[in-house]
Amino acid sequence: MRRYQALPPILLCGSFFFLFLLLAVGKISAADSSNSTYNARDKIFLNCGASGQVTDTDGLNWTGDAGSKYAPSINGAGASASSQDSSVPQIPYMTARVFTSPYTYTFPLGPGGKFVRLYFYPSNYSSRAASDAFFSVTAGSNTLLQNFSAYLTANALNFNYLVREYSVNVSSGALNLTFTPSPDHPNSYAFVNGIEIVSIPDDIFNPVNPLLVGTSTSYTMEDGSATQTVYRLNVGGQAISPTQDSGLFRSWDDDTPYIYGAAFGVTYSNDPNVSIQYPASVPEYIAPEDVYSTARSMGPDAHINLNYNLTWILPVDAGFYYLVRLHFCEIQYPITLPNQRVFNIYLNNLTAVEGADVIAWSGGIGKAAYEDYVVITSGTGSMDLWVALHPDVAAKPEYYDAILNGMEVFKLQNSNGSLAGPNPAPPPQQDVDPGKAFHRDNRKSKVRVPAIAGGVIGGAALLVAACCLFTMCRQKKKKRGKDAGPSDGPSGWLPLSLYGNSHSAASVKTNTTGSYASSLPSNLCRHFSFAEIEAATNGFDEALLLGVGGFGKVYRGEIDGGSTMVAIKRGNPMSEQGVHEFQTEIEMLSKLRHRHLVSLIGYCEENCEMILVYDYMAHGTLREHLYKTPKPPLPWKQRLEICIGAARGLHYLHTGAKHTIIHRDVKTTNILLDEKWVAKVSDFGLSKTGPTLDHTHVSTVVKGSFGYLDPEYFRRQQLTEKSDVYSFGVVLFEVLCARPPLNSALPKEQVSLAEWALHCQKKGFLDQIIDPYLRGRIASQCFKKFAETAEKCVSDKGMERPSMGDVLWNLEFALQLQESAEESGSLMDGATSEEGTPLMIVRKNDPSDPLVESTTTTTTTTTMSMGGRSIASEDSDGLTPSAVFSQIMNPKGR
Repeated sequence: MRRYQALPPILLCGSFFFLFLLLAVGKISAADSSNSTYNARDKIFLNCGASGQVTDTDGLNWTGDAGSKYAPSINGAGASASSQDSSVPQIPYMTARVFTSPYTYTFPLGPGGKFVRLYFYPSNYSSRAASDAFFSVTAGSNTLLQNFSAYLTANALNFNYLVREYSVNVSSGALNLTFTPSPDHPNSYAFVNGIEIVSIPDDIFNPVNPLLVGTSTSYTMEDGSATQTVYRLNVGGQAISPTQDSGLFRSWDDDTPYIYGAAFGVTYSNDPNVSIQYPASVPEYIAPEDVYSTARSMGPDAHINLNYNLTWILPVDAGFYYLVRLHFCEIQYPITLPNQRVFNIYLNNLTAVEGADVIAWSGGIGKAAYEDYVVITSGTGSMDLWVALHPDVAAKPEYYDAILNGMEVFKLQNSNGSLAGPNPAPPPQQDVDPGKAFHRDNRKSKVRVPAIAGGVIGGAALLVAACCLFTMCRQKKKKRGKDAGPSDGPSGWLPLSLYGNSHSAASVKTNTTGSYASSLPSNLCRHFSFAEIEAATNGFDEALLLGVGGFGKVYRGEIDGGSTMVAIKRGNPMSEQGVHEFQTEIEMLSKLRHRHLVSLIGYCEENCEMILVYDYMAHGTLREHLYKTPKPPLPWKQRLEICIGAARGLHYLHTGAKHTIIHRDVKTTNILLDEKWVAKVSDFGLSKTGPTLDHTHVSTVVKGSFGYLDPEYFRRQQLTEKSDVYSFGVVLFEVLCARPPLNSALPKEQVSLAEWALHCQKKGFLDQIIDPYLRGRIASQCFKKFAETAEKCVSDKGMERPSMGDVLWNLEFALQLQESAEESGSLMDGATSEEGTPLMIVRKNDPSDPLVESTTTTTTTTTMSMGGRSIASEDSDGLTPSAVFSQIMNPKGR
């Protein structure tokens, strides 16, 4: 169960956040955390509205406030929440202490800085409505919250519950925490579910004169200044739970939802030979080792890197100063010396530093470093804080790249000692430019409003319908005093349902009606009730889990009395995919029927769920049969047949449908295999209708998966069917070489499979990097035709690439060459040279075939290795999971 959120500011316009982290399975005592490098002197976990001691799911002991030394005047039970959403932990959220007049908790504490975390679950308590709770919270002389409404904030941000984290200074031996109902609202009251206090090191918020960005001066933080944690991100790595933190019980969230656009760069972990070290200037508690052992960089292609910024967008309250702390550590060879990777850092479009050199800062590879900067914001309401990295061309480094390992953003108190911002306004009902939208997440958010409208075919009328549906669902939720619909995107509280990024986790109890999806003809797409889906999956039994993807979990299920096996894809409320991808999938697949396209059986949209039901693909994805799998390798002929099947599916999309359809996310995890090993193209959430006869391309925001992404499409943002051809060319090389499309652990020139394979093909030694299992099993002319086809597919310019029809023809011809060689006995499986090196041998030739040489061809293959590891079989720890619809991150079959 997740405990904390990476705490947002009070007003966060139109965005979702990864606020809660999945904690370790089982009960882990905080005191026993193996990662604890700081032993907090004060640790208080107060369960408000309760008595006695209880232990939460993390093994932390909470003490009831009734009769406690912190609130001696409080006796008896407090109020209980009127209901419990399935995502809300029992402790400390199911009880609350309610105040109709000011009340002060007094915590006797040692001097120094403290983390104060306040827990709120906006529910009806007894006869008091959640919407009536307006109150302020002060900590000594600091105002933490002013006229705060947990109900409005949760409703607008789509959270089921809220946690606010502050750091305050205690100098008098005690901390007074006062809750005061607002006098400006009738029937107002204050409430709190839990209070947590943890002492922190004295120097954690006292950086040495950080730069005031946009000026040439430094900023001096006054002793005792209060801060609010706004973001805490493990850049390039997974979420880190509080019990995995270095003794301070902090949450570190995945940074992916905050990255701007499609330029996600490359993520990777530390080299096995590199251990994380903390120099004397960097305390071990400043960030856990897990933060420094993962990173995100721009990628292997200098030409691409020079044409974009690696950017994060972070909505914040305007009118405050913000301390931005960036964590750095070089963790992969060959970057071991200064001036190998040098870059610039920009904050809010201002230069924070030029010539950032992590090796020079830290002193060597594997050594942690962090830098602090202060950013000024002005105005009121909400604004976006931009953090961007770009290679420093002036420094002429060896690698035009940038790197970041972690990021924290803290709001600094204003001159009045306040950290409070206004309550968020409700989202306006207006259209959204998807090109300006960016990913957000909230791991304890409410389930989306399933306004399944708008999209590829629907047009403007569907957008209007979406707005109406969004409004209807929100009104229903407000009447219940809970359950809000999602909103995600840039400033302005723009409704998420119009462009389709979703992050939610709870189960909404209202049913939707009149959605666009439900208006589809029943003969094209079947509508399932939620009860039918639950029965088919045995209540979403984890034992039936097939895989986890960007959209959500995929379960094996049985429908129609067990007579039909299906794959059921349940939209994950935390997913970066949403309504648009959901309705696009339905739009596309309900009207497309082809042997080599996955069949959509139906969908479910009840209870604000997004569920898709497909034919069951018994053999899962193509990728899980190529590498990083215990499954036996596929024979070459079978691989060819799979490629041909996928090519037929894509050819049909490009030419056989009423309008050209561009898949836009062709990759090996989106090619599924049924029980007869028939290949079927899947996942149409990113698909676009192609250009009309009057146009050569579709101008659109770049989406797709790095490693497969058409470089011309990336540069020009002009989409054509040749973008699918490029991606399919990468698939062909992936099938041949059995390695990931991106692997940052390899030398620079080998990171990108497309670039490395193309280089090897042009130099004439592509046969040296193929899957070792295939050596001696491919007819030479088949290999030649296949390699030439893949080479043409990944041409830099789209006009130089073949059509999918030409690709299909070439692959079918390659299969004929392979079958001919096998039938004639000209292929000797497993043949080896005297040195034991496998050979690809053709002993007979057909002179009538103009593409077959008239002399016997013998090709010797060797294994290229780096550091004792075969290049062809490298794992893909550096492969970046993109924010794409239904990508299986951890494939287990479908």
